[in-house]
Formats: sequence, structure tokens, C-alpha cells
Amino acid sequence: MASLASRMLHTRWLVRAPIPLFRAGLGFVFGGRLLLVEHLGRKSGVHRFVVLECVERPAKHRVVVASGFGERSQWYANLRADQHCWVSIGFARRRPAIARTLPPEVAEGVIERYRVAHPKAYDELAGVIEESIGSTLEAIPYVELILT
Repeated sequence: MASLASRMLHTRWLVRAPIPLFRAGLGFVFGGRLLLVEHLGRKSGVHRFVVLECVERPAKHRVVVASGFGERSQWYANLRADQHCWVSIGFARRRPAIARTLPPEVAEGVIERYRVAHPKAYDELAGVIEESIGSTLEAIPYVELILT
């Protein structure tokens, strides 16, 4: 099963399919589980879009996401270069936000709470991440998006 999910994550059209729904204001259909991050390309300055899974939402204005492909994820590198972005989640559309990479000790708590709350999803996701990039869920970067 991890192999199929890993292949799906590498299928560009599939992972980008929800973007038009978010841009049309239909992000609420994902129930807050997925979110759209709009950011600027670090070299091009062009607006870029990525749909990510909400790992944790500790407050209405704070969302934590994981960089499943590690530090080589383009969206992650772009947010490291410019922390300003826009987030669409649920009924909220294109809210300005600031991105900050969580320190490892804080990220450990996030992934542990995710493991406890969603044990089956954790096991599946751990297998997919390991197969996709050869890393563990604990080793990938976690980013907090603070909606302003």
C-alpha cells in the first residue's frame, strides 16, 4: 500500500488536482484536512501553489504542515527564502500568513500527538515517507503557518 501511495505523491497532476477547487473557494469540501499555500518562487518571484495536509491545528490561526519530501521540497525552499505566504483552509480564503520552521524538539511533540490521534494514518504515512525519500516522519521538517 505504501508503494501505491508513494507513486501517487509523485504524480504531479494528481497532487495538484485540488488547487482549482481551493482557488474557486471550495476548500471547505476538504474539511480543514487539506489546505492551499500560495507562495512566491524564490528565483522567479512567480506565485506558486501547493496543497498540503494539516498535521495539527493548535489554534484557529495556526496550522502545522510537514514537508514530506524533506528540505528538497520546492514549496519548503520557497518559504525558507520568503516566509510570507497566503493560506486557504476550510472557509478561509487566501489569508496572509507567516511560515516558520519548527525546531526539532517542538516538531517531536507535533508528530507524537499525530501518532497518538491517528495511529493508522501515522503508520501509513511513515511507510510512504520512508519509501519516497528514505527518511522518517521524525526527520522531516515541520512548518507552522501563522495566519494574520
